[in-house]
Amino acid sequence: MTLKSKFKVENQVVFLFSVFYIIAGAVEVFYLVAENFAAPPHIGVLGLLSLITAYGLFKMRKWSVLLVTALFFLGITFGATTLYNSVTLQTFEGALLFHTALITYMIMLLIAFIYVVAKRKKFE
Repeated sequence: MTLKSKFKVENQVVFLFSVFYIIAGAVEVFYLVAENFAAPPHIGVLGLLSLITAYGLFKMRKWSVLLVTALFFLGITFGATTLYNSVTLQTFEGALLFHTALITYMIMLLIAFIYVVAKRKKFE
């Protein structure tokens, strides 16, 4: 049994974006819980929205296009300000893995946004 038939995947690219949003949402929620909810609350909101978006993309729902668009703007703003503050407060080499992860997150948000908005007619 292949992965495609097991999950009833209609579009493999959208499935990969769904996996991306699951991972991003899980990391953000885990970070919030690991910090005993002392982290900024918007991280939890982004995590919850990412998990809801992953479900919508997996089911190819029309409302997931709106959530992908909202998460693009929210995530890029969050990533860019966090990256800027992190770079100005410490050297880039000091937190290279963190900075690389943030840059990758923002690039994946951009790619997912462009693809989903371009293919929005395929969502029911």
